[in-house]
Amino acid sequence: MAFFKRKVQFNDDLGFGSAPVIKNQRVLNTDGTPNIERTGLPWFKFDDTYTRLVTMSWPRFFVVILTVYLIVNTLFAIAYNIVGIENLDGAKGLTLRDQFFDAFFFSAQTISTVGYGHISPQGFITSILAAFESMLGLLAFALATGLLYGRFSRPTSKVTFSKKMVIAPYQNRTGLMFRLVNLRRNSLIDVEVQMFMTFNETIDGQLKRSFYPLDLERNKISVLSLNWTVVHPITEDSPLFEKTLAELKVAEVEIFVILKAFDDTFAETIHTRTSYQDEDIEMNAKFEIMHHHNEDGKTVLDYSKLNHTISTLENAKNPNSVS
Repeated sequence: MAFFKRKVQFNDDLGFGSAPVIKNQRVLNTDGTPNIERTGLPWFKFDDTYTRLVTMSWPRFFVVILTVYLIVNTLFAIAYNIVGIENLDGAKGLTLRDQFFDAFFFSAQTISTVGYGHISPQGFITSILAAFESMLGLLAFALATGLLYGRFSRPTSKVTFSKKMVIAPYQNRTGLMFRLVNLRRNSLIDVEVQMFMTFNETIDGQLKRSFYPLDLERNKISVLSLNWTVVHPITEDSPLFEKTLAELKVAEVEIFVILKAFDDTFAETIHTRTSYQDEDIEMNAKFEIMHHHNEDGKTVLDYSKLNHTISTLENAKNPNSVS
């Protein structure tokens, strides 16, 4: 027997399969990434290098670039010392340490095509090595420029979701609500939101993961200029009707939010997503208004109030019921 009421049978599993959730693990992380541990893949895939370099965080990207730069210059410094440090005219190091750093900084000048002229290559082998390094430097900096352009030009979403969902009064009933806001100053057009609920239930004697779409009061707005509170009305047809947080926890309920919008800055469609669990739902509360008018009558949006809620417990008929 189904644990939740269903208005229609919904068989689309959104690509996460029908295996039940164990130990209340998220199906989708709050940052929108699948909560999946992948094994059996090689540690390094050459054809996946560009994707990883473009999508990794900025601090990690700069660490990778700096590490590669140091390794390449170190290898060339060793090569110059093997060929013979005496073939670097102007290198004055007497110890192995000083000779290594003379070759290292000569390599850094060569690979960047700076060439201060203090040290210059002498001999055929050393000149070939320096010429090869300068060619490698041109290719490497062209590649780094392309990676930087790819990172800057890639459209990304700065839409932020509230950390909590609330059960608040809505049209003589209650509604499940969350809200979102765009952290950038640009405009998002044709913003569309979908909400799905996934939960464990026993079907034909087997525990499976089911997915159910949640109807929204409004699933699309033309322009996102302020914050947007997205509402799922909890009616008799809602799977959340007359359900308590304890029941949601038993079924290991998780709610997906998928957003799509057109970014007028990049002229591209952007996507973002997040998820909420039963522990992220606050009963008998509503969101505090984020915007107000200043003395000049201009609308002011206060981003710091995104997660601020106000208790409505005194108006609730049953503090434990979702209906």
